[in-house]
Amino acid sequence: MNSTSNSRILVSGGLICLISLLFLTQMRPVEASGFPQQPTVMIPTVTSTPIGAAVTVKSDQEQINVRSGPGTLYPKVGVLLAGQVIPAKGKSPGGEWILVEYPGVEGGTAWLYAPLVDLVPGSVLEVVEPPPTPTPLTTATINPTLAAQFIVTNVPTRLPTFTPPPPLQIPTFQPVDSGGVNTKIPPGMLIVSLLTIGALLGMVSLTQGR
Repeated sequence: MNSTSNSRILVSGGLICLISLLFLTQMRPVEASGFPQQPTVMIPTVTSTPIGAAVTVKSDQEQINVRSGPGTLYPKVGVLLAGQVIPAKGKSPGGEWILVEYPGVEGGTAWLYAPLVDLVPGSVLEVVEPPPTPTPLTTATINPTLAAQFIVTNVPTRLPTFTPPPPLQIPTFQPVDSGGVNTKIPPGMLIVSLLTIGALLGMVSLTQGR
């Protein structure tokens, strides 16, 4: 090797050592963090409170009526929409109506028609005594005097007696006796006679004209 090659090797080695020294000075030792240790205790899991027995309005029903009692005689107090879930409190003795929580009405409960809702799985309903049937405010009465004016009595009438007409009598004609002489003239003889008479009259006219 010549001196030029040796000089290049020395310069390259010096540069490598310098770069390594600078890199080592920039590195910092890793220190443990000063965060306190987390306590090893069990954290409670947040869960929703079960609502218990409940019913869901069937999806094929746009809305259903909510009544104050188990029957159509009770007044309506509100409506529920399809898919709505509401807590249930019990059912009627026949099981056709379900008592549910309905805030905003007297007692906070109302009734739904059972075939229009589905019970949430696991729901158990007890039989609840229904409220008394509401009494109509007014009882419809009919005025007998007014009703008598619209009663029409059909008086039977006797039909006239039908008298059949007398039987139709067709007259009969007796043939006329001509005494054995045939009075009928043949049509051919009548024509010939007329022609003969006409010829004779023509001849007479010609004779007189001369």
